[in-house]
Amino acid sequence: MLTLSPAQERQHLQLLGLAGFASMASMRICDPMLVVLSEEFQVSTGDASAVVSVYAVVYGLSQLFFGPLGDRFGKLRVVSLAVLACAVFSAITALSVGLPMLVIMRGFMGAAAAGVIPLSMAWVGDRVPYERRQETLAKLMSATVIGMMSGLWFGGLTADTLGWRGAFVVLAILFAMTAGLLLKLLRGQAMPASADAPGLWASFRNTGQLLATPRVRWVLGVTATEGALVFGTMAFMPTHLHQHYGLSVVAAGSVMMLYGVGGLLYSQMARRWLAWLGERGLVKTGAGLVASGMLLLAWGTLPWMGMLACGMAGLGFYMLHNTLQVQATQMAPDARGTAVTLFASSLFFGQSTGVLLMAQSVDMGWLAYAFSAAAAGVVVLGVVVFRLVGRH
Repeated sequence: MLTLSPAQERQHLQLLGLAGFASMASMRICDPMLVVLSEEFQVSTGDASAVVSVYAVVYGLSQLFFGPLGDRFGKLRVVSLAVLACAVFSAITALSVGLPMLVIMRGFMGAAAAGVIPLSMAWVGDRVPYERRQETLAKLMSATVIGMMSGLWFGGLTADTLGWRGAFVVLAILFAMTAGLLLKLLRGQAMPASADAPGLWASFRNTGQLLATPRVRWVLGVTATEGALVFGTMAFMPTHLHQHYGLSVVAAGSVMMLYGVGGLLYSQMARRWLAWLGERGLVKTGAGLVASGMLLLAWGTLPWMGMLACGMAGLGFYMLHNTLQVQATQMAPDARGTAVTLFASSLFFGQSTGVLLMAQSVDMGWLAYAFSAAAAGVVVLGVVVFRLVGRH
């Protein structure tokens, strides 16, 4: 394990956090836009949700390539180039002339963004000892949570005021600035390709070997289920807040920021939460909070109930998800880049499946029932993860 000084580690984490902020903002920026996009392009909200599901599908598929690339050529180098590609594709997305082009460009954005957060996690796994890893990942998570909050709020704001294209222009500028800083950092370092890393073809064979490991399959399976139940549901929370609670698009995006506030509450106190509850306690508490938040959001009648529900679901999700992240960094220490990107791939394959299923319910007015079914699924998931962590 290559050791960095505290100042170097802090500098790297700050830039990786900025990249993760931009990546997560781009991922969630379309959630509050669905109603506006459906009106502009004269399609149903379910059809407009393709901008979310396509991003997730391509994001998940691309993980299978970024993991071996990161192990072979250096995780920080690949992250830098991925961020630069995000800037280019975001700028082109702003020029979309119709929904099909917008969906295609969202797919390209998902492909580029796939190389940011998972490889940043893998970099932490390479550089940070296990005893400090959960706390460090939680700090990195803080940046991604703020990015999610900003994407939800800014997406709703621009859709209601400047127009949805403005959001992608701002994203392109943010990605370009981040890429410049990362590339400047790389120029000051010797970053040769790892001589110990396998070739690309051998890395892809390693992926098959990892999938043959029972524990890896368990972690990836529960992660995909988590993505379908939580991320798939999350994509339609602003729509439900708009339709069921009567909030404007901007207000719905702003309320969804409380989901991120819950995540920040966890990430800023990760060491204390872990000391109080332990890993298994985090799983049990997190699953309970997510399920309760979904049910309250589904059947609440007053805006404050929707606000409380979003905060509860956010806090619970990050308790559960951060525990799974730590498990992912330990699945295969010798091929951590590949292992962590497989983890992310499973998460976003699950999300795309969840979005496709939820899209059917939104057009039929069944969102409340779909949220309730997802809450029940989260309870079952919590039991499975509780046992999985207990066997570690």
